[in-house]
Amino acid sequence: MLKLTGILQHYAWGDTSSIAMLQGRQPDGQPEAELWFGAHPSAPSATAEGPLDAVIATDPAKLLGAQAAKEWENHLPFLVKLLAARQPLSIQAHPSIVQAKGGFAREDAAGIPRDVAHRNYKDENHKPEILIALTPFHAMAGFRPIEDTARVLAAFEMPELDEARGMLIGESLEALLRHWLSLEDPTPLVDAVVARAEVMARAGHTDPDVARLAENIVFIGQEFPGDVGILAALLLNHIELEPGEAVFLPAGNLHAYLEGFGVEVMANSDNVLRGGLTSKHIDVDELMDVLIFSSIEDPTLDAVTHVQETARGEVRCTEYPVPVKDFAVIRYSSQEVGEISLDNGPAIVLDVAGQLELGGSVSLGPGEAAFIAADDGAVAATWDGATDFFVVRPG
Repeated sequence: MLKLTGILQHYAWGDTSSIAMLQGRQPDGQPEAELWFGAHPSAPSATAEGPLDAVIATDPAKLLGAQAAKEWENHLPFLVKLLAARQPLSIQAHPSIVQAKGGFAREDAAGIPRDVAHRNYKDENHKPEILIALTPFHAMAGFRPIEDTARVLAAFEMPELDEARGMLIGESLEALLRHWLSLEDPTPLVDAVVARAEVMARAGHTDPDVARLAENIVFIGQEFPGDVGILAALLLNHIELEPGEAVFLPAGNLHAYLEGFGVEVMANSDNVLRGGLTSKHIDVDELMDVLIFSSIEDPTLDAVTHVQETARGEVRCTEYPVPVKDFAVIRYSSQEVGEISLDNGPAIVLDVAGQLELGGSVSLGPGEAAFIAADDGAVAATWDGATDFFVVRPG
């Protein structure tokens, strides 16, 4: 069992205080967007024995277990993050495993270096992910049902969007999105949409979907004026997660986080196809190839919660079921003393409130994490007051 030192990522979209305050540090004014706990080769967590990926590589069968080591080719299959956004992330989607393997091989065959900015596929893996809110969290996820999008576009009362609504209904969602993303100069249309959204946001709207969309378009427009991603945002579900609620983002799902603080768990990959709200590389054709254009009425995830009796008190257990094998997430919270036995690793335990003892040898405070190896066996997790922590392991 190893205590992990997470790797901070100072991306420009990060807020300056959420992660620092959780850990009890004084913010230094820099954006702290993500804190990574895991063995991703680009930013593996530090341990007393070295970087976690290097530690695992010394004896994968021992640390991951023989079966997991074989299935995941000697790699930890997931990455755990604290994510703190003060402005929108890029609109993006992730490929399936088949698409990732094919794209990775094509770009290798074409001689595209793996570290250049215009490369689409950095590895051969998919990147499904779950975001669990720690504070109210705003996001866009999945295409809204077409009839609802047609209603929302009509509410803008703009001739340009009436034309788009005709394309949406008469042709397809795919045709409309490709048309927008391929505009030679989207700025005039984007500026008109943002200006209209500002009027709508000030006036308010009886349709909550329209009201939320207008407010978010104004927010996005302030950060990314003239960006074509604002047009794509018109087609997506706009959601607000309350603390404890989650959204799952499978392959082919167009999405963007807007603002908030949460725990993110994903497959161990860095494959991202972007469609806007970014200065990074955008490959419209490749993005369109990986997108799934099925409508999603509600992209939020139904969690399953039950109360477990322990020898020292009760603990609330919340499971977040996802349809992938790369990771499974359980959250434990309690307002009193308690103790539970955590099954064999590999697992990462992330503390988000209170003090936690693991196996009598590792102590965690808020914003700290530990790696439990397969050969550690069952590990006792104990606490003497209010606590809140996540356990992530392969599914």
